[in-house]
Amino acid sequence: MKTLIILHGWQSSAKRWEKVKEIIEEHGIRVLCPNIPGFKSGNELKEVWNLDNYIDWFSDFVMQQKLEYPDIEDGFYLLGHSFGGRMTIKIASKKILKLKGVILVSAAGVKRNQTIHGEIMGLAAKLMRAFNLGDRPMSKNAYNFLRVFFYRYIIRKTDYLNAKGTLNDTIKNILAEDLKMVLSDILEPTKIIWGDKDRITPLRDANLMKEKIINSELEVFKGVGHMPYNECPEKLAESIMKFINKN
Repeated sequence: MKTLIILHGWQSSAKRWEKVKEIIEEHGIRVLCPNIPGFKSGNELKEVWNLDNYIDWFSDFVMQQKLEYPDIEDGFYLLGHSFGGRMTIKIASKKILKLKGVILVSAAGVKRNQTIHGEIMGLAAKLMRAFNLGDRPMSKNAYNFLRVFFYRYIIRKTDYLNAKGTLNDTIKNILAEDLKMVLSDILEPTKIIWGDKDRITPLRDANLMKEKIINSELEVFKGVGHMPYNECPEKLAESIMKFINKN
């Protein structure tokens, strides 16, 4: 039996993928979707992790699944969404597990050249000019307000704001690693699925991945944002199944 393993996004859970999982399983494909450590009660991180720690955890997870499903030894399909996509890119590039195919859905991993601080300051400058405030120095309170505004309403990403405790330093470790240089190391057939309205991982990231990953194809969902598993689960499941059945 063909096996698909799904790695969900940052501070998300396997539950978000239940509908897609259900549709795919109805067509005779085994789907495993573990809860990635750090995001659920009872599954918190006891220490700060980096991306390699998550890869080690996943390798252990696969080894455990082989006890119940020995055919996984022959290879499986790996899907990663957002942060799970970041994990998937590194797993595939390191060639530590036998993969039959890779599916990247709104995947993270491409580091921005400009810092978030720089983008916030740029936004502040635009607002200052819009309100004819000139080049007055910005207070700490004004900066913090713009920081929250930037994450919540401009890029609609609150991972940074919500990360607490060990997750706060963990996400800093994760975001510090740029995976652009390892994309060309992925040799498995790769399906890249993206929404053209994605404000968190922009479509230009998908185009870069398509360019760097030799054996890849890109499918863009019109009118869809960062969460196709929630916005169009049937369409997403169909695209995934077509890729698996073809490879």
